Amino acid sequence: MSLRIKSLFLFLIFIASSVFAAPAQKSFSDWQVTCNNQNFCAARNTGLHKGLVMTLTRSAGAHTDATLRIDLGNMTTTEVKSPPIAQQILVDGEPLTLDLAKWQVTPHHLKTGDADAINSFLDKVVNAGVITLAQGPGTISLTGLKASLLFIDSQQQRVGSETAWIKKGDDPPLSVPPAPALKEVALTNPTPTPLTQTELNDLLDYGSWRMNNSQCSLDPARREVRVFALSDDKALLMTGCEAGAYNIVDLAWVVSRQKPFVARQIRLKLPFTPGSGNTELELMNAGYDETNKELTTLAKGRGIGDCGVATRWRFDGQRFRLVRYAEEPTCDEWNSNASWPTLWVTK
Repeated sequence: MSLRIKSLFLFLIFIASSVFAAPAQKSFSDWQVTCNNQNFCAARNTGLHKGLVMTLTRSAGAHTDATLRIDLGNMTTTEVKSPPIAQQILVDGEPLTLDLAKWQVTPHHLKTGDADAINSFLDKVVNAGVITLAQGPGTISLTGLKASLLFIDSQQQRVGSETAWIKKGDDPPLSVPPAPALKEVALTNPTPTPLTQTELNDLLDYGSWRMNNSQCSLDPARREVRVFALSDDKALLMTGCEAGAYNIVDLAWVVSRQKPFVARQIRLKLPFTPGSGNTELELMNAGYDETNKELTTLAKGRGIGDCGVATRWRFDGQRFRLVRYAEEPTCDEWNSNASWPTLWVTK
């Protein structure tokens, strides 16, 4: 077999192997890793970090598209009383010197996308125990970092290649499969005719009837009927049904816009199996984004909303299909739902 034919054969194998990437989210001691259906992976330290967090992200493929950042306080809150962190990083109690020309530096945030800077940093910390600051709070446990990096290498099929973080080899960068093609969920009617006042009144009355005839425990005073135009002949109807301390479970139907009303209850089914093992998703704190024409859910793990599951679904004319799934399993006051790690993305 000629070298050219062999290369083409290997390329086709890599393309076939990257047609679909199963999302994954795992914890390794004090580190958490999330890889989405594009094989984009993100890892960060969890546990008692006291606001000092290191985050690594890496895209799939041969290129070295990775970032490493260290933050004292997240992007919306800052430890303003703490001195700048760039010159006071300690690894197992010993000062760590960084080539700051390769880093974006602000008083309480460090970030780099330089491959050499990232590799150099990881070489110095991957077998260490802890990163702290010479002054002020913050602890980055490194227990689990190496396993997390190896998981990313394995998920992106880098093990044995020059681009691997842990088990490097002699395989060239092009041996790493590219990211799978991004799936698309197209809108069948992005600008449906707005509901007339008559349609709205009739649908609200119908929604009240459905609400009163559903087996729901939510206090009637807290129940609400919401109606949105989905297409020129279909509407979205939602009502509150059950309530917990900080979550409300909704019921929703796709309903014809004209009498006699024909309704089909909406059931959301994930196209992958999450860590919970359940592919059926409840409509938790459901809403409808009229700008993007997407059904949204937000299941909060606790009242302050720093952990949980957030999803977005798009109506394709027949059913709602998942366009984004984000999950933050660690409740440590670090991420708001807008920045939870994603397991599923589409166009």
